[in-house]
Amino acid sequence: MGFGMSLLMTLIITFINTGMDNEYYKRFLRAWSVSLPIAIFAALLVGPPIKKLVDKITK
Repeated sequence: MGFGMSLLMTLIITFINTGMDNEYYKRFLRAWSVSLPIAIFAALLVGPPIKKLVDKITK
């Protein structure tokens, strides 16, 4: 979950903020190298409590 979300969001946000040019992929990879660990950590931290909440709501 963290992988896919960070990939998609970093691609879009980097494009919106800086546009597309020859250095786009370099900027994207640099931003993604920061956002990927944060997204994975957040998914691992927030995922279980959210799953419990959804299980309570849907029962």
